[in-house]
Amino acid sequence: MQHQESKSNQFDRILSWVKKYYERFLKIRGSPHEIAMGFALGLFIGMSPFMGLHMGLAVFLAALLGYNKFAAGIAVWISNPVTAPVLYGMTYYLGATFIGLEKIHFVSNLDQHILLVILKKAPEIIGILTVGGILLGLPVAAVGYFISLKAIQRYRGEIKRKLALEKEKRALKKLKSKFTHKKKHRKRSPKP
Repeated sequence: MQHQESKSNQFDRILSWVKKYYERFLKIRGSPHEIAMGFALGLFIGMSPFMGLHMGLAVFLAALLGYNKFAAGIAVWISNPVTAPVLYGMTYYLGATFIGLEKIHFVSNLDQHILLVILKKAPEIIGILTVGGILLGLPVAAVGYFISLKAIQRYRGEIKRKLALEKEKRALKKLKSKFTHKKKHRKRSPKP
């Protein structure tokens, strides 16, 4: 029973964290296009095999291209220690299939010999991961662009509607107080 409550509590914290950063993302300054392009760029770079360089590369390229640096920096976190095994497995498979490798090796048990083979083949593996990252990164970035663009536009539209409604309420209140103020003055002024 206590274990289930602990899992529920963890899920609630993760959900709260995601919601908090989603709201922060929506409030980023810049045009919706610049923000969405930065986000798409970050997603694309996050699919590359260069973990550890993602953040710097994304922020540098976003600055160079005029995209939102903060959005790019957030989006690279699609690749993190939790998601990396799945993402890199997918990018390796896509890259190897695209290149036409006849035999794709998946390692189930690491020993010293296999680690040496992997190190010797590191350039080939990085090449395969890069090709797979491009193949997976392009559609992920495209989808990420449109989803983030629509989310930002919807959020900003809601804010504009709320501000317009508030402005209208203030104008009505001001008009009402002006009208009641004139009415009071008419009653007090003596008739000639």
